[in-house]
Amino acid sequence: MTSRRIPLVAGNWKMNFDHLEATYFVQQLAWKLRDARFDYRRCEVALMPSFTSLRSVQVLVESDKLRIRYGAQAVSVTSQGAFTGDVSADMIAHLGCSYVIVGHSERRKYHPEDDANIVDQVRAVLAAGMQPILCVGESYEERRKGIELDFAVGQVHDVTRDLSDEEASRLIVAYEPVWAIGTGMVATPQSAQDAAKAIRDDLTATFSTTVGDTVRILYGGSVSSKNAVELIGEPDVDGFLIGGAALKVDELTKICRLTLEATA
Repeated sequence: MTSRRIPLVAGNWKMNFDHLEATYFVQQLAWKLRDARFDYRRCEVALMPSFTSLRSVQVLVESDKLRIRYGAQAVSVTSQGAFTGDVSADMIAHLGCSYVIVGHSERRKYHPEDDANIVDQVRAVLAAGMQPILCVGESYEERRKGIELDFAVGQVHDVTRDLSDEEASRLIVAYEPVWAIGTGMVATPQSAQDAAKAIRDDLTATFSTTVGDTVRILYGGSVSSKNAVELIGEPDVDGFLIGGAALKVDELTKICRLTLEATA
Protein backbone atom coordinates (compact mmCIF):
# COMPACT_ATOMS: atom_id res chain seq x y z
CA MET A 1 0.00 0.00 0.00
CA THR A 2 1.35 3.42 -0.90
CA SER A 3 2.24 5.62 2.05
CA ARG A 4 -0.04 8.34 0.70
CA ARG A 5 -3.14 6.35 1.64
CA ILE A 6 -3.89 5.89 5.32
CA PRO A 7 -5.35 2.42 5.95
CA LEU A 8 -8.92 2.15 7.20
CA VAL A 9 -10.33 -0.66 9.33
CA ALA A 10 -14.13 -0.34 9.25
CA GLY A 11 -16.48 -2.60 11.18
CA ASN A 12 -19.97 -3.13 9.76
CA TRP A 13 -22.18 -4.27 12.63
CA LYS A 14 -25.15 -4.94 10.36
CA MET A 15 -28.32 -5.58 12.44
CA ASN A 16 -26.54 -6.28 15.71
CA PHE A 17 -26.20 -4.45 19.06
CA ASP A 18 -28.74 -2.12 20.63
CA HIS A 19 -27.57 1.33 21.73
CA LEU A 20 -26.38 0.12 25.13
CA GLU A 21 -24.40 -2.76 23.66
CA ALA A 22 -22.99 -0.41 21.03
CA THR A 23 -21.67 2.12 23.53
CA TYR A 24 -20.16 -0.60 25.69
CA PHE A 25 -18.38 -2.07 22.67
CA VAL A 26 -16.98 1.34 21.65
CA GLN A 27 -15.71 1.92 25.19
CA GLN A 28 -14.03 -1.49 25.25
CA LEU A 29 -12.43 -0.99 21.83
CA ALA A 30 -11.17 2.49 22.75
CA TRP A 31 -9.64 1.21 26.01
CA LYS A 32 -7.92 -1.72 24.34
CA LEU A 33 -6.48 0.44 21.56
CA ARG A 34 -5.37 3.03 24.11
CA ASP A 35 -3.57 0.34 26.10
CA ALA A 36 -1.87 -0.74 22.88
CA ARG A 37 -0.81 2.88 22.22
CA PHE A 38 -2.60 2.72 18.90
CA ASP A 39 -1.63 5.50 16.46
CA TYR A 40 -4.84 6.71 14.79
CA ARG A 41 -2.80 9.07 12.61
CA ARG A 42 -1.43 6.09 10.71
CA CYS A 43 -4.54 3.89 10.66
CA GLU A 44 -8.18 4.95 10.85
CA VAL A 45 -10.70 2.88 12.77
CA ALA A 46 -14.43 3.24 12.10
CA LEU A 47 -17.61 1.49 13.19
CA MET A 48 -20.95 1.34 11.38
CA PRO A 49 -23.74 0.87 13.97
CA SER A 50 -27.44 0.61 13.22
CA PHE A 51 -29.42 3.86 13.00
CA THR A 52 -30.78 3.40 16.53
CA SER A 53 -27.26 3.46 17.99
CA LEU A 54 -25.71 6.34 16.08
CA ARG A 55 -26.71 9.09 18.52
CA SER A 56 -25.44 7.11 21.51
CA VAL A 57 -22.13 6.45 19.76
CA GLN A 58 -21.85 10.14 18.86
CA VAL A 59 -22.37 11.25 22.46
CA LEU A 60 -19.75 8.79 23.74
CA VAL A 61 -17.17 9.66 21.07
CA GLU A 62 -17.58 13.40 21.58
CA SER A 63 -17.76 13.37 25.38
CA ASP A 64 -14.71 11.10 25.79
CA LYS A 65 -12.88 12.68 22.83
CA LEU A 66 -12.32 9.29 21.23
CA ARG A 67 -10.41 8.96 17.98
CA ILE A 68 -12.68 6.20 16.67
CA ARG A 69 -14.82 7.29 13.74
CA TYR A 70 -18.26 6.03 12.85
CA GLY A 71 -20.79 5.99 10.05
CA ALA A 72 -24.09 4.64 8.80
CA GLN A 73 -24.97 1.42 7.00
CA ALA A 74 -27.38 2.91 4.45
CA VAL A 75 -28.88 6.20 3.31
CA SER A 76 -31.93 7.53 1.49
CA VAL A 77 -31.59 9.25 -1.86
CA THR A 78 -34.09 11.91 -0.75
CA SER A 79 -33.40 14.82 1.57
CA GLN A 80 -36.79 15.01 3.32
CA GLY A 81 -40.48 14.39 2.86
CA ALA A 82 -43.05 11.61 3.00
CA PHE A 83 -40.66 8.67 2.91
CA THR A 84 -41.54 6.53 5.92
CA GLY A 85 -38.57 4.64 7.32
CA ASP A 86 -35.93 6.49 5.29
CA VAL A 87 -33.01 8.40 6.81
CA SER A 88 -31.43 11.25 4.85
CA ALA A 89 -27.75 12.02 4.37
CA ASP A 90 -28.14 15.34 6.17
CA MET A 91 -29.62 13.58 9.22
CA ILE A 92 -26.66 11.20 9.26
CA ALA A 93 -24.14 14.01 8.78
CA HIS A 94 -25.62 15.97 11.68
CA LEU A 95 -24.81 13.00 13.93
CA GLY A 96 -21.12 13.48 13.14
CA CYS A 97 -20.77 10.50 10.81
CA SER A 98 -17.71 10.31 8.60
CA TYR A 99 -18.80 7.45 6.34
CA VAL A 100 -21.85 5.76 4.84
CA ILE A 101 -21.87 2.28 3.35
CA VAL A 102 -23.49 2.29 -0.09
CA GLY A 103 -24.47 -0.66 -2.24
CA HIS A 104 -23.69 -3.48 0.19
CA SER A 105 -24.59 -6.84 -1.34
CA GLU A 106 -27.24 -7.41 1.33
CA ARG A 107 -28.90 -4.11 0.43
CA ARG A 108 -28.73 -4.99 -3.26
CA LYS A 109 -30.28 -8.40 -2.58
CA TYR A 110 -32.93 -7.80 0.05
CA HIS A 111 -34.28 -4.30 -0.58
CA PRO A 112 -33.27 -4.25 -3.52
CA GLU A 113 -31.04 -1.38 -4.61
CA ASP A 114 -29.98 -1.01 -8.24
CA ASP A 115 -27.12 0.96 -9.82
CA ALA A 116 -29.28 4.04 -10.50
CA ASN A 117 -30.32 4.19 -6.85
CA ILE A 118 -26.76 3.64 -5.69
CA VAL A 119 -25.50 6.51 -7.87
CA ASP A 120 -28.00 8.83 -6.17
CA GLN A 121 -26.94 7.55 -2.74
CA VAL A 122 -23.29 8.29 -3.49
CA ARG A 123 -24.16 11.81 -4.60
CA ALA A 124 -26.29 12.38 -1.49
CA VAL A 125 -23.48 11.24 0.81
CA LEU A 126 -20.90 13.41 -0.95
CA ALA A 127 -23.19 16.45 -0.91
CA ALA A 128 -23.61 16.03 2.86
CA GLY A 129 -19.82 16.13 3.35
CA MET A 130 -19.28 12.47 4.15
CA GLN A 131 -17.43 9.69 2.34
CA PRO A 132 -19.36 6.85 0.71
CA ILE A 133 -17.94 3.36 1.07
CA LEU A 134 -19.09 1.81 -2.21
CA CYS A 135 -19.38 -1.97 -2.00
CA VAL A 136 -18.81 -4.06 -5.12
CA GLY A 137 -18.04 -7.70 -5.77
CA GLU A 138 -18.96 -10.77 -7.73
CA SER A 139 -21.05 -13.79 -6.86
CA TYR A 140 -19.75 -17.32 -7.19
CA GLU A 141 -21.42 -17.53 -10.62
CA GLU A 142 -19.44 -14.60 -12.04
CA ARG A 143 -16.29 -16.03 -10.54
CA ARG A 144 -17.00 -19.44 -12.08
CA LYS A 145 -17.32 -17.77 -15.48
CA GLY A 146 -14.00 -15.98 -15.00
CA ILE A 147 -15.53 -12.49 -15.29
CA GLU A 148 -15.07 -11.44 -11.65
CA LEU A 149 -12.72 -8.54 -12.38
CA ASP A 150 -14.84 -7.17 -15.22
CA PHE A 151 -17.91 -7.46 -13.02
CA ALA A 152 -16.43 -5.61 -10.02
CA VAL A 153 -14.85 -2.91 -12.18
CA GLY A 154 -18.13 -2.51 -14.06
CA GLN A 155 -20.01 -1.94 -10.82
CA VAL A 156 -17.59 0.82 -9.83
CA HIS A 157 -17.59 2.38 -13.29
CA ASP A 158 -21.39 2.47 -13.53
CA VAL A 159 -21.57 4.45 -10.29
CA THR A 160 -18.59 6.76 -10.71
CA ARG A 161 -18.49 7.62 -14.41
CA ASP A 162 -20.47 10.86 -14.05
CA LEU A 163 -18.68 12.10 -10.94
CA SER A 164 -16.18 14.94 -11.06
CA ASP A 165 -12.54 14.28 -10.21
CA GLU A 166 -13.03 15.95 -6.83
CA GLU A 167 -16.09 13.83 -6.04
CA ALA A 168 -14.39 10.62 -7.17
CA SER A 169 -11.33 11.31 -5.04
CA ARG A 170 -13.50 11.27 -1.89
CA LEU A 171 -14.86 7.81 -2.65
CA ILE A 172 -13.84 4.67 -0.79
CA VAL A 173 -14.37 1.35 -2.57
CA ALA A 174 -14.88 -1.91 -0.70
CA TYR A 175 -14.26 -5.01 -2.80
CA GLU A 176 -16.40 -7.70 -1.20
CA PRO A 177 -16.79 -10.90 -3.23
CA VAL A 178 -20.31 -12.00 -2.36
CA TRP A 179 -19.30 -15.65 -2.10
CA ALA A 180 -16.91 -14.76 0.75
CA ILE A 181 -19.29 -12.71 2.92
CA GLY A 182 -20.16 -14.60 6.09
CA THR A 183 -19.13 -17.94 4.61
CA GLY A 184 -15.72 -18.38 6.19
CA MET A 185 -14.22 -18.43 2.69
CA VAL A 186 -11.83 -15.62 1.85
CA ALA A 187 -10.23 -14.41 -1.36
CA THR A 188 -6.54 -15.13 -1.63
CA PRO A 189 -4.29 -12.10 -1.17
CA GLN A 190 -3.50 -12.25 -4.88
CA SER A 191 -7.20 -12.29 -5.83
CA ALA A 192 -7.87 -9.31 -3.57
CA GLN A 193 -4.91 -7.49 -5.07
CA ASP A 194 -5.98 -8.28 -8.65
CA ALA A 195 -9.44 -6.84 -7.99
CA ALA A 196 -8.13 -3.78 -6.16
CA LYS A 197 -5.61 -3.04 -8.91
CA ALA A 198 -8.22 -3.45 -11.65
CA ILE A 199 -10.53 -1.02 -9.84
CA ARG A 200 -7.69 1.45 -9.28
CA ASP A 201 -6.60 1.23 -12.92
CA ASP A 202 -10.17 1.98 -14.04
CA LEU A 203 -10.38 5.00 -11.72
CA THR A 204 -7.09 6.25 -13.15
CA ALA A 205 -8.29 5.78 -16.72
CA THR A 206 -11.69 7.36 -16.04
CA PHE A 207 -10.43 10.31 -14.01
CA SER A 208 -6.72 10.83 -13.40
CA THR A 209 -3.64 9.33 -11.81
CA THR A 210 -4.28 11.54 -8.79
CA VAL A 211 -7.76 10.06 -8.28
CA GLY A 212 -6.49 6.53 -8.81
CA ASP A 213 -3.73 7.04 -6.27
CA THR A 214 -6.02 8.74 -3.74
CA VAL A 215 -9.04 6.41 -3.51
CA ARG A 216 -8.74 3.83 -0.77
CA ILE A 217 -9.78 0.31 -1.72
CA LEU A 218 -10.79 -1.99 1.10
CA TYR A 219 -11.23 -5.75 1.13
CA GLY A 220 -14.20 -7.40 2.81
CA GLY A 221 -15.27 -11.02 3.13
CA SER A 222 -14.46 -13.23 6.14
CA VAL A 223 -11.58 -10.99 7.27
CA SER A 224 -9.94 -12.16 10.49
CA SER A 225 -6.72 -11.73 12.44
CA LYS A 226 -5.48 -14.87 10.71
CA ASN A 227 -5.55 -13.42 7.18
CA ALA A 228 -5.37 -9.65 7.75
CA VAL A 229 -1.58 -9.32 7.51
CA GLU A 230 -1.33 -11.13 4.19
CA LEU A 231 -4.21 -9.13 2.72
CA ILE A 232 -3.01 -5.70 3.86
CA GLY A 233 0.43 -6.52 2.54
CA GLU A 234 -0.85 -6.21 -1.02
CA PRO A 235 0.02 -2.82 -2.57
CA ASP A 236 -3.51 -1.84 -3.62
CA VAL A 237 -5.39 -3.11 -0.53
CA ASP A 238 -5.84 -0.17 1.84
CA GLY A 239 -7.75 -1.76 4.71
CA PHE A 240 -10.87 -3.75 5.47
CA LEU A 241 -14.64 -3.63 5.71
CA ILE A 242 -15.29 -6.27 8.36
CA GLY A 243 -18.51 -8.03 9.28
CA GLY A 244 -18.53 -10.90 11.78
CA ALA A 245 -15.10 -10.20 13.25
CA ALA A 246 -16.20 -6.61 14.02
CA LEU A 247 -18.65 -7.99 16.61
CA LYS A 248 -15.82 -9.37 18.76
CA VAL A 249 -13.88 -6.61 20.45
CA ASP A 250 -10.68 -8.61 21.01
CA GLU A 251 -10.62 -9.81 17.42
CA LEU A 252 -11.28 -6.37 16.00
CA THR A 253 -8.59 -4.87 18.24
CA LYS A 254 -6.12 -7.43 16.97
CA ILE A 255 -6.98 -6.73 13.32
CA CYS A 256 -6.49 -3.00 13.92
CA ARG A 257 -3.12 -3.57 15.54
CA LEU A 258 -1.94 -5.96 12.83
CA THR A 259 -3.02 -3.54 10.10
CA LEU A 260 -1.13 -0.69 11.72
CA GLU A 261 2.00 -2.78 12.24
CA ALA A 262 1.94 -4.16 8.70
CA THR A 263 1.68 -0.72 7.09
CA ALA A 264 4.11 1.15 9.37
